[in-house]
Amino acid sequence: MKFSGYPDPGDLVVGEVDEIEDFGVFVDLEEYENKRGLVHVSEVASGWIKNLRDHVNTGQIVVCKVLDVDESSEQIDLSIKDVNDHQRSDRIQEWKAEQKAEKWMELAFGEDLTDEKYAEVANAFLDGFGTLYDGFEQAAIHGPEAFASTDLSDEDVETIVETARENVSVPYVKVTGYVDLRAPGPEGVEDIRDALEAAEGNGEVPDEVELDVTYVGAPEYRVRVQAPNYKTAESELEHSVARAREAIEAVGGSADFHRERRSDDE
Repeated sequence: MKFSGYPDPGDLVVGEVDEIEDFGVFVDLEEYENKRGLVHVSEVASGWIKNLRDHVNTGQIVVCKVLDVDESSEQIDLSIKDVNDHQRSDRIQEWKAEQKAEKWMELAFGEDLTDEKYAEVANAFLDGFGTLYDGFEQAAIHGPEAFASTDLSDEDVETIVETARENVSVPYVKVTGYVDLRAPGPEGVEDIRDALEAAEGNGEVPDEVELDVTYVGAPEYRVRVQAPNYKTAESELEHSVARAREAIEAVGGSADFHRERRSDDE
């Protein structure tokens, strides 16, 4: 998606080097419609520059910092040297992610992707998630629930979620904990089995979470959780152990949670 307005001073923008002159470099801004900026020779690199082509080439993708904008004269002053390696890498990754999201929009709506439809969906993504890519990522992780607060139709949401789950590689994290379960009396084995079923969630674990409870060695059980982020993973791990504890303590047993293994068995 290309913006129709101008960037603000201080913004980091992605552009393609279009023309190299003795006094500086002209850059076409990739994310803005018909916008071109100038990197003065003094802003290309630190120190004295003998030949600009030792630092940039025509057609090269660069990340620039916006120094000044004069809309009346359509002049945008840029700097390449004021962008550090970390900023450059992050901004390029963000730009490439948005390019992917653009293609997913086309895949999702095909010939139905009119300018009006694009604007409707894009605005919903930007308002709700900040970027198109983040919108598709949340669709892949959370499904239709991610769009509960938007005005998009159910049909559009279904199309977006289907496309997202076919194309987006969702980052996941894993956390592991251990719980020792003990239950007294002749029904102890059944009581522990019930506590393990409770730990597994009884079908109430969110769709984006994978939770697995396995036997390590009496009385120890491993709880592994895979989720989109650490906050969710840790929360689901705590809920799992809490469910097991509640179930086992209800029959007079005990549950002891720990992070490291205590059993010698693998």
